[in-house]
Amino acid sequence: MNDVEPVGAHPDEPHADDMSGRLNWLRAGVLGANDGIVSVAALVVGVAGATTGFAPLLTAGIAGLVGGAVSMALGEYVSVSSQSDSQRALIAKERQELVDDPAAELEELTGIYQAKGLTPETARKVAEELTAHDVLTAHLEAELGMTEDHVVSPWAAAGASALAFTIGGLLPLLAILLPPVDLRVPITFIVVLLALALTGFVSARIGGNPAVRPTVRVVVGGALALAATFALGSLLGTSGIA
Repeated sequence: MNDVEPVGAHPDEPHADDMSGRLNWLRAGVLGANDGIVSVAALVVGVAGATTGFAPLLTAGIAGLVGGAVSMALGEYVSVSSQSDSQRALIAKERQELVDDPAAELEELTGIYQAKGLTPETARKVAEELTAHDVLTAHLEAELGMTEDHVVSPWAAAGASALAFTIGGLLPLLAILLPPVDLRVPITFIVVLLALALTGFVSARIGGNPAVRPTVRVVVGGALALAATFALGSLLGTSGIA
């Protein structure tokens, strides 16, 4: 592991690996919040279609918030655990190869740098110097594009996913509970669609894409979800089923 700043690096300037990791976490957080907004909003608006009572809305909202956050956390934990296990297996394999045949590994590293455009002499020199500095990191970075520090944490991913969902889900829950009874549904629609527009815009900008079309897609999709659940709740309410 090398924590030394590269020569010539500007203070506080993010570089490739650090920036990529931060953007991935930020993108995951935005998408998790978006899921929380849509899921909880659709649930409470559907219930509001059948009844405007505070207790049913609060119960449904909290149930959706807790259940969704737990579900997101479990799904993320299982997914990232598989990724983490694969990363650790690759690291262990590379470490063993370095023990079994270091000469062949040096030749492999030299070949990698030759393929990048270095002359055989320069590639050999680079491989030798990197090997002397940190042999495992040198091979992990060149062969796999990773380091031991980049192994993902299932617990961190699960916690971040649950937190993002909860933050997103709190918005429609508060929007449906705080306003006067006759304004609960329209205010919730407005708040949710504005929040979705924001998450759609931020997600697009993080990905370096034009923001208009992704934002419109997110807002239209959210509006359809709210309209569908509200219509279903209203139908169940007027029919006497709910």
